[in-house]
Amino acid sequence: MKQRKNIIIIIIGCLFFGAVAGWMIRGGGEEHPAEEHTHIDEDGVEYTCSMHPQIRQNEPGQCPLCGMALTPVSNKKGGASSPFVLEITPEAVALSNVQTTRVKSGSGSGKLTLTGKIQVNEQRVKSLTANYSGRVDQLFINFTGQEVQRGQKLATLYSPELVNAQKELLETAKIKDRQLALYQATKEKLRLWKISEEQIAAIESSGQVQTQFDVFADVAGVVTAKNVALGDFVNRGTTMFEIVDLSNVWVMLDAYESDLGAIRKGDDLSFQVSAYPGKEFKAKVNYIDPVLNPETRTVGVRAEAVNRNFELKPEMFVSATISTSRTGQSGLIIPKTAILWTGPRSVVYVQKGNNEAPAFEMREIEIGARVGDDYLVLSGLEEGEQVVSNGVFAIDAAAQLSGNYSMMIRPEVKTIDTPEEFREQLTAFVQSYLPIKDALVKTDAEATQKTISPAKSNLVKVDMKLLEGKAHDIWMELLRPIQSSLDKIAQTSDVEEQRKHFETLSDNLIEAVEYFGVVEDTIYRQYCPMAFRDQGAYWLSGEKEIRNPYFGDKMLTCGEVKGTYQPGKRVISESKPEVQVGHNH
Repeated sequence: MKQRKNIIIIIIGCLFFGAVAGWMIRGGGEEHPAEEHTHIDEDGVEYTCSMHPQIRQNEPGQCPLCGMALTPVSNKKGGASSPFVLEITPEAVALSNVQTTRVKSGSGSGKLTLTGKIQVNEQRVKSLTANYSGRVDQLFINFTGQEVQRGQKLATLYSPELVNAQKELLETAKIKDRQLALYQATKEKLRLWKISEEQIAAIESSGQVQTQFDVFADVAGVVTAKNVALGDFVNRGTTMFEIVDLSNVWVMLDAYESDLGAIRKGDDLSFQVSAYPGKEFKAKVNYIDPVLNPETRTVGVRAEAVNRNFELKPEMFVSATISTSRTGQSGLIIPKTAILWTGPRSVVYVQKGNNEAPAFEMREIEIGARVGDDYLVLSGLEEGEQVVSNGVFAIDAAAQLSGNYSMMIRPEVKTIDTPEEFREQLTAFVQSYLPIKDALVKTDAEATQKTISPAKSNLVKVDMKLLEGKAHDIWMELLRPIQSSLDKIAQTSDVEEQRKHFETLSDNLIEAVEYFGVVEDTIYRQYCPMAFRDQGAYWLSGEKEIRNPYFGDKMLTCGEVKGTYQPGKRVISESKPEVQVGHNH
């Protein structure tokens, strides 16, 4: 019993001294928080794979899954103020080799670059067929690709039918004085087998039957198909050889739909092939395919070229420049490398930041005709803006991975298709709204009341029957507060009360403009952050300059332009897109 107690005491002592030793080794109980496993550097930049967004690390490298180069993206928690704007670091810009080009006014160069191939001129392909049945006794064409001249002997045939026809000729020649018609019919039979008059005369004069007849080339060119061998028996109409004249070839080019308006028959073109660097060949467009290829979405454009010294070989790749008939066009021009194609409306990235804090705004534009290596811009850009012309795919990938709008993550269009007549009526009401705003800018309650009657008159003219379905429901929800606000503004002579109701009127009218659109003039959505004790308020204006209706002369220029509504241009949602990305490492 005593021995057992001693053992227990020894065990307790060991445990105690072990705990003390461990405490001393850990540094007297000093706490060390667990190190967080993160790959984000001090500048807030991480690198990810555009194909595998779950891969993220704090330095450049390659994706461990697919081997692609990792793309730098910003990891700033706040992000850009707009889901259209991507903010990245100068290091990321340099690594992606991002370059910009200034949007400028210019005119079309009348040059269009297309690619394609050299092909055989189908009009110069000749199939040489057997005119009579027989056996191939001799063959003088040994391989495809062999050049032949017109009149050159190609083969020799033995034809039992031809032997019998010659015997008939010799027999009818003896009685041609009595049976001239039979004699002429026998000779015509030989002519149909392409036996010449000279050969027929030779048979008659010799009185001997020829057992073999030669087959001659009736065109010069290159043998592209040899369908017979020595000893073969051929029937009448059998294709023995195909001969192609390569002294004239076709240049077959692929043109996209957007290029077709610039190409006409008769346009001159010059082209090059890699076999002869620096050498230019000339041709002229003589055919445009009337049918679009549904797989490639291209149209074939054909030109004929003289093939001197047979330098141009069928299936050679060519790069051609067409001098198009579309010249003298002018407008805003950007390089085609700046455009991400998404259909009728395309995407570009516009530089918004500076070298220290780069930022790029995704913007949808509408492009026009192609002019050489550039495209005309119909809408969406202004002269002097800088668009990304190199590295645009890297910027778009970074925007997508950052949860911003991109080519693949398109913003939701808020504007609904509505009849033009309804938009005209709504625009007339917007124009009668603007005097209400101007009267409040002057802080004139009486003048404000006087502007309500014309506005109500134009509001009544907005015909709700022109709308159907969702559009009709939206307008009805907006119409009630608009009518109520106009009534309340007219009923009060307190300008501050008028301003409160004006805010409700403005909010609902802004919604209407965004849903249905306007015609004629551009309308600006403006905002004052200090209105109604810093709660902020919006209003519409016909001019870009700020004239605050909520403060008047007290703070006349307080505010900023938050949006622009252009005639015919759809309004898109400004909400942040939700993108789910894989787990971070």
